[in-house]
Amino acid sequence: MSEEKEYLSKEKFEELTKELDYLKSVRRKEIAEQLEFAKGLGDLSENAEYHEARQNQAETEDRVSKLEQMIKHAVITEKSKGGMVNIGSTVVCVKQGEKTEKRYQIVGSEEANTKEGKISNKSPLGEALMGKNKGEKVTFETPLGMVSCTIVNVE
Repeated sequence: MSEEKEYLSKEKFEELTKELDYLKSVRRKEIAEQLEFAKGLGDLSENAEYHEARQNQAETEDRVSKLEQMIKHAVITEKSKGGMVNIGSTVVCVKQGEKTEKRYQIVGSEEANTKEGKISNKSPLGEALMGKNKGEKVTFETPLGMVSCTIVNVE
């Protein structure tokens, strides 16, 4: 797995820690019980319950591994105090040719949610905004071509 830093808010870090705790202490026991029950049903080669339990086990172990790596490499972000765009900043910008302002919060990739206005620092727009200040114009590439916008405010 990657040794790359994972930028998380304190809330997201706590949420992921709780999920990891649950998977290790509760979910693993549930799956072990499912496996034991399924083994008791006989022939494992055609035992759907056994194969389902093994699939659940593989998915759970994969998630545990991913969470452990994220938590190990987590950098807790604080809300930015304005000025230069950084992780935690809320940026208000206007696309070239439009009048409507859009507000985005720059977050780590694990927290990105466009419906909530949270964009990853690794997204095309997020990367373009990083390190910029109010009044600057940024240009970034999208699947539909190049887009430019002006930073109206950094909160």
